[in-house]
Amino acid sequence: MTLAALVFPFLGPLRRRWLKRWWSARLVRSLGVELQIHGGDDVAPGCLLVANHVSWLDIFLINAAWPAAFISKAEVRQWPLFGWLAAKSETVFLHRGSRGHARVVNGEIATLLGEGQYVALFPEGTTTDGRSLHNFHGALLQPAIDAGAPIQPLAIAYRLPDGRFTRAPAYDGDVSLGECLRAIVAERHIVARIDVAPALDTRATPDRKALAHTARAAILERIESA
Repeated sequence: MTLAALVFPFLGPLRRRWLKRWWSARLVRSLGVELQIHGGDDVAPGCLLVANHVSWLDIFLINAAWPAAFISKAEVRQWPLFGWLAAKSETVFLHRGSRGHARVVNGEIATLLGEGQYVALFPEGTTTDGRSLHNFHGALLQPAIDAGAPIQPLAIAYRLPDGRFTRAPAYDGDVSLGECLRAIVAERHIVARIDVAPALDTRATPDRKALAHTARAAILERIESA
């Protein structure tokens, strides 16, 4: 909180992203979570990172690898502590159902991508327990198409050291933030795996529904095999 309030506002974009990556990695480790990345050598700057959504922890996993500006539903701004931190760390809040606001946000995202920044979103629009996927909202991919930026699918899976599935990080249903945090700490050691699928060329396929379907299929395949 001190860094976000007193340091972030006075840093340039590169230093800010470095600090976000450093802080996120420390947070993940402090919770007993080991981050493993598979196939992430070719994640190009200026791409739209698209991932399945299991937990509030997903944001910090992605930032620990590719510090990004996140697209989030406006309700997240009201979350205790994490909503405030999200606002301080370049999150773009989207008011769902407002076409006028969506156009403004799309323009902001296209600008960030054009500047070579990572932008990340969870196109399901909600969380799961990590075993399955909801449908992807293709409209959220439009800014990448407008900017001609690649879409990079990321599959996030949480496992125990012996490879068994754990739903401890799941922030779904009626689980509160406190309950989720206690479940994570209680496991002592969780392996968070991010599998990077091949990037999607929005210039070759400027169809957001087709891109959403392809990204979802790639992520689902990797979740099931994690």
